Amino acid sequence: MTGADVLLLALGAVAVGSGALVVTTRHLVRAGLYLVVCLGAIAGLYLVLTAELLAWVQVLVYVGAVVVLLLFAVMLTRAPIGASTDLDRPGWPAALIGGGTGAGLTVLLIDAFRWSRVELPEPGTAERLGAEIFGRWVLPFEVLSVLLLGALVGAIAISVRIPGRR
Repeated sequence: MTGADVLLLALGAVAVGSGALVVTTRHLVRAGLYLVVCLGAIAGLYLVLTAELLAWVQVLVYVGAVVVLLLFAVMLTRAPIGASTDLDRPGWPAALIGGGTGAGLTVLLIDAFRWSRVELPEPGTAERLGAEIFGRWVLPFEVLSVLLLGALVGAIAISVRIPGRR
């Protein structure tokens, strides 16, 4: 086992652990900060895999923009920042659905590759990555930006108090 393998395992464990903390914590701001740790660990994984451009895009776009947008949306809605008792629900349905989804994806992955070796394409360059992003993948990125804008507008609309209503 090489040093890169150990680093990949450690960063993967940090990403999975902080991802689990994102969905299990009762504090909304802490969930946002755990999300920063998770996305930072994923950027570290990209660095270990020598995809430096993708690591910086991960840091700038996801850690720098999406998490900040999430935290601003939380502040705009005047949502309770601490633990919330009115949203307590049993955790077993979520655990059952998450476990079933994970098991289904594992079976799908094993069935798709059947433990065979996959030929790797030639290493990418920043030019090739840019051509792919702004060529074939431009529509999904634009749809994602519209979705995030809609979420922010929806958060603002929910937070506006109408006179005469509670």
